Amino acid sequence: MGVTRFRWVICALLFFATTILYVDRQILSLLKPILDDQMGWTATQFGAINAGFQAAYGVSLLFFGWLIDRWGTKRGYALSIGAWSIAAVGHALVGGIGSFAVARVALGLGEGGNFPGAIKAVAQWFPRAERALATSLFNSGANVGATLAPAIIPPIALSLGWHGAYVLVGLTGVVWLFLWWRFFDDPTRSDRVSEAELAHIESDPGDPGDAGAAMTWREVLRHREAWSFIAGKFLTDPIWWFFLIWLPDFFKKTRGLDIKGSWALLVGVYGIVTVLSLFGGWVTGWLVKLGWTVTRARKTGMALFALCVVPIAFATRVGDWTAVILIGLAGAAHQAWSANLYSTVSDMFPKRAVAAIVGLGGMAGSIGAMIFPIVSGVILDRFTEGYAILFGFCSGAYILAFVVNHLLAPRFERVRLD
Repeated sequence: MGVTRFRWVICALLFFATTILYVDRQILSLLKPILDDQMGWTATQFGAINAGFQAAYGVSLLFFGWLIDRWGTKRGYALSIGAWSIAAVGHALVGGIGSFAVARVALGLGEGGNFPGAIKAVAQWFPRAERALATSLFNSGANVGATLAPAIIPPIALSLGWHGAYVLVGLTGVVWLFLWWRFFDDPTRSDRVSEAELAHIESDPGDPGDAGAAMTWREVLRHREAWSFIAGKFLTDPIWWFFLIWLPDFFKKTRGLDIKGSWALLVGVYGIVTVLSLFGGWVTGWLVKLGWTVTRARKTGMALFALCVVPIAFATRVGDWTAVILIGLAGAAHQAWSANLYSTVSDMFPKRAVAAIVGLGGMAGSIGAMIFPIVSGVILDRFTEGYAILFGFCSGAYILAFVVNHLLAPRFERVRLD
């Protein structure tokens, strides 16, 4: 059999799943003006509903991180997206604030397998030098989904109702399930992988830690390197969720633009994020291939990405398209930061621990993202310059996260396991 590149097909499946999920994540913020009228909620109540989703999502991340290490990537990931698809379609039954909150919790409980499953799949299918790029590529589905959503969701909602938008996205998840079950397997068992590609996938030096049973949470949490990932997620995930949840409201409240007036600005933001974030995943892998150590390459990139978020502090003081550029740069920096942060897990830990650590870190990120919408809602209800306050916090979060991450993991080297 000749040389194949089937690992990039797997990356495309991960990209597809992430795109679907992020189209869904944008639905609520895009339809907020419609739902404001139907539900009659305040910004604080809206923030609380998003916090409920995040709490469920955090529990789900923890559960699926544990499950995928034990059941395997194929079955655990499929269960997650299957449950999520059912919950998305279930929005068709929503009639009020209470039932809407229940539907959001159900959606969060299903969604948590995406990143633990995807990061574990990348660790299985890609050598270390390609993992940041592969992670950046599949993670760009978040940007593509967030870019597509403003263009497709409003017309769907206007023609089929807002319930219909959730149903169509949920059915798309069913299509992904079919493709996933058809094409995914461990590379050592896949008949679509040539001997040359398998040798490339397994080209990293062998790690004795890869053998053995999946690590328990207690074993994982003994290592401060695991905490470096957990802390990084806790401090920066809320910023990305802030963009997803509040940007349409930001343009409405500060610029007087409804969804018809702001959709082009939203597409511009996520278009910038999509293009620039790919550079962040590529550059650190390129530096490794030039001979830099993984530690030097990752930390240089992550420091640069943290600095790129700082200018967002001025987003409320500039014109519409300048604000788009500043927010787009910050969003791209987040995605590049996130891709490299995820890659540090497989840099430092054996494959049998990856999903558990990603799940724990994702849960920490969800806790932060559960707190931040509540705080955001309260600030926006009480202060006329609420968005200036919130963007100011966002501007410094990544610098703080980089410092904490560096103190806990000065080097991204293999952790010695007892």
